[in-house]
Amino acid sequence: MKTIKIGGASGYWGDSAYATKQLLEQGDVDYLVYDYLAEVTMSLLANARSKSDQLGYATDFVQQILKPNLKQIAERGVKVVANAGGVNLPACQQAIQAILDEQGIQLKVGVVSGDNLLPRADELRAAGVTEMETGAAFPDKLASINAYLGAFPIAAALDAGADIVITGRVVDSATTLGVLIHQYQWSLDAYDKLAMGSLAGHLIECGCQVTGGNFTDWQDSCEGWADMGYPIIECESDGRFVVTKAEGTGGLVSEFTVSEQLVYEIGDPQAYFLPDVVCDFASVKLTQQAENRVLVEGAIGHPATKQYKVSATHLNGYRATYTQLLTGIDVIKKAETTADAILARCEQLFNELGYGAFADSSVNLLGANALWNPTYFSAPTAIQEIVLRLAVRHKNRDAVALFSREVMGVILNMTGGRCAAGEAGRPKVSPVISLYSFLLNKDQVKACVEVDGKTIAYQQTAGKDFDTNAIKRTALPSLTKQAATKQVPLIELAVARSGDKGNFANIGVIARKPEYMAIISENLTEARMAHWFSHVLNGRVERFYMPGINAINFLMHDALGGGGVGSMNVDVQGKTYAQQLLMMPIDVPVDLIK
Repeated sequence: MKTIKIGGASGYWGDSAYATKQLLEQGDVDYLVYDYLAEVTMSLLANARSKSDQLGYATDFVQQILKPNLKQIAERGVKVVANAGGVNLPACQQAIQAILDEQGIQLKVGVVSGDNLLPRADELRAAGVTEMETGAAFPDKLASINAYLGAFPIAAALDAGADIVITGRVVDSATTLGVLIHQYQWSLDAYDKLAMGSLAGHLIECGCQVTGGNFTDWQDSCEGWADMGYPIIECESDGRFVVTKAEGTGGLVSEFTVSEQLVYEIGDPQAYFLPDVVCDFASVKLTQQAENRVLVEGAIGHPATKQYKVSATHLNGYRATYTQLLTGIDVIKKAETTADAILARCEQLFNELGYGAFADSSVNLLGANALWNPTYFSAPTAIQEIVLRLAVRHKNRDAVALFSREVMGVILNMTGGRCAAGEAGRPKVSPVISLYSFLLNKDQVKACVEVDGKTIAYQQTAGKDFDTNAIKRTALPSLTKQAATKQVPLIELAVARSGDKGNFANIGVIARKPEYMAIISENLTEARMAHWFSHVLNGRVERFYMPGINAINFLMHDALGGGGVGSMNVDVQGKTYAQQLLMMPIDVPVDLIK
């Protein structure tokens, strides 16, 4: 059976429009898949939809991606799958059809809907839905509620002849898995194949992160950054696949670049829950077949659960962030005094007006190790300039607006030796959109598949309970103690990548050599990780072993200050955490690293 080539053409809303042209002209792909919908993006689209019945979808996909490339897509027979429909699939479909008609191109458009549960908010509240991690009650007013649908409805649309399939919220890997289910007619119980297809989607859903972008050893890929190669997976009917990129493009596809993306934004690698399958990635094997070609095999699948994950977003107050570049003698003290005075002034005015205190505030001195744990990394002593970042949040918009005025109104009252460090003028007052996630039985959510106005039937798994306590786990390798040791930073032993899962942060650490794994295991305990990140961590740390790629994945609970736009942290998504961890000093035998 034919090996098919799928190009990952978008990792987020805002990714380069150039990716489509590159993959079409240099990649010789059969399918293009696009990922646009982060959780907060859904709320922004919902807000846009409330202002116009022609908005609420990823307009870039239609105007900047499809419009200039439709002719070539049609001529090459390439099929397209994108979760670009957001919260307004009809408008997205109409916009696509208008461009097809304008260009005289006949392609069938398939639509997968049913994820939008906002009209059922009252019903869900009455049913006593609670947040899946904290148990918090259902919010009073929500901006969006969307179930993470799976891949079988996408496959059904392709089976019915759709050339372009648009969806609302689906799990990120579903666009790729849907293609593979369609191409190879995988069944509902082909669990290992479904796990491999999900892994394929997971590896390319973030675009160039798997081809050398955001890579620990960035020096190995940076010469190609100006012309980064977008990822291509070459898939077999048995689920095995090769990760590669177009010949002559920049970047790097290696076992380490693929490993970093494999561990990115996952929790327990042996219980990775998706709508169509529960995946076990712990024993996945990577083999460098040739330059920029990595074979991936070994994912294990289990029956999917009976529930969908649902993500809702709700208004949780307002925020503003002030930045100012300060310079001069004793600049750190100057910045701290400035921030304290501004906050005190606002609190005094708030009391007079009856606003109450700030819900949260954060003072950061950018350039003085603001991201790093002060227990281990103090501010530089020889420093003449820093950027003061002062972020605040309040339930009352008027209170934040007052802060925005006062922070500029006291410029002549306080600090000298300052200039702008960003956009001029008053800080913008923005709504805080917080994430609220819960589980909902699959029999309460129904996806709808339409192609050319016709409703298409599709398969859906009923699901089973999954017992994480029954997972067979491989023990981490133990270390044989040696008397003579030396200290080196972790980066000499490992590469790493970090990311976010709501208010959780994950850090995947991959050993540079198998013999380093015992050293890493001995040093990177859950307790030591908790202490290293004590400046941001408010919950527990879990540690998971992935022997197939010689990696450990850490899941840190309550480590992002709420996550997303609701966080006052400088790094709201944990993207820098891996870099902070790679500086941790590790005791190694003197003869291990020459």
